[in-house]
Amino acid sequence: MNKLVSLTIKSLNQNNMNGYYADDTKQLINIIKSLLKEGETIGSGDSVTLEETGVFAFLRNGHYRFLDKHKPGLTPEDKRELYLQNFRAESFISGVNAITQDGALYFIDGNGSRVAPIIYGPKQVILVAGTNKIVPDYEAALNRMRQIAAPLDAKRLGKSTPCVKLGKCINCKSRDRICNSFVHIARQFDKDRIKVIFIEGHYGY
Repeated sequence: MNKLVSLTIKSLNQNNMNGYYADDTKQLINIIKSLLKEGETIGSGDSVTLEETGVFAFLRNGHYRFLDKHKPGLTPEDKRELYLQNFRAESFISGVNAITQDGALYFIDGNGSRVAPIIYGPKQVILVAGTNKIVPDYEAALNRMRQIAAPLDAKRLGKSTPCVKLGKCINCKSRDRICNSFVHIARQFDKDRIKVIFIEGHYGY
């Protein structure tokens, strides 16, 4: 673990959040497994990081009640029901767009279905982040969300927004805009409810 990750984990601890470090995806899965109980209900947010690291595959094949929003054949109504069930899940797993060295979490979201249960609901929230998500301060976090995460995610989702064509955010008014909710979590009331697992390397947006 390098000094930057160590510093950020220390800052998370001071903000009543917990931090972990994984050298690789195998160690990451082992940490997640240690934090979950067989049979519990697990919700998740849309996350390229969870897909790239094999976390989604692990949850789908594990002994859990996984509320899988990517299950084929789901209607919009089915997805909305899953989103609501996420609030009552024992654990909720997601990615995060940026983490500052002072231990604050930053998210950008389209309809709020990812950030809402992170803020309130599930007894435990597990966030997985590549070490590329660590930034020095608020301005860097905002820049990372708007100029890196949002354009790449809009492209992945097949949106018709200016950022897909330009490769940068221009604070558009497009109906397809996905950067609608900006969430900054500075601290937690419930100690260690939010757990952040850093994995070495570049993952997600």
